[in-house]
Amino acid sequence: MDNLPYAVQTTFPLLFMLVPALGALLSCRRRGPGRSAAEIWQRWWSVGALGVGSLWITISFLAIPKGMADTIGFATSPFQFEIAFANLGLAVLGFRGASASPRERLTSGLAAAAFLWGATIGHVYQWFANGDHAAGNTGGILANDVLIPAILIALAARDVRRAGSGRGHTARPAA
Repeated sequence: MDNLPYAVQTTFPLLFMLVPALGALLSCRRRGPGRSAAEIWQRWWSVGALGVGSLWITISFLAIPKGMADTIGFATSPFQFEIAFANLGLAVLGFRGASASPRERLTSGLAAAAFLWGATIGHVYQWFANGDHAAGNTGGILANDVLIPAILIALAARDVRRAGSGRGHTARPAA
């Protein structure tokens, strides 16, 4: 029972992937003709996983900085304010994904990867170099930091390629 708070803290971030995945699955079952499953997944993943997840982190770092510092195994620092607003930028990109083109969603995925994969490197370094096994440094947050941008990039790149193949260049007659 003593592990319940740790288990809840370390797995809670996974909800930001689970809920959009369930939403996308249900939406795909009811999709109309001409609407690709990849597009549905992109929009759910962008808004739910990246947008809502990043907004939650923003609010948490601004509202309860000491609690967030404890969760990640760090001392309270002005750096947390910067993390909050970096996550707010990701939230804006995520919410923009609701109506964005595949190319815009690809760009959002790449921007998220730049920040979140860098954070992953930091988490893993702290884990191995300093033994930081805090709930907010390992576990669910690592899965989010790796998978959210990876899935956004993979789905959007697929749609960008598909849209590009429809453009086709027609040969111009010689003058």
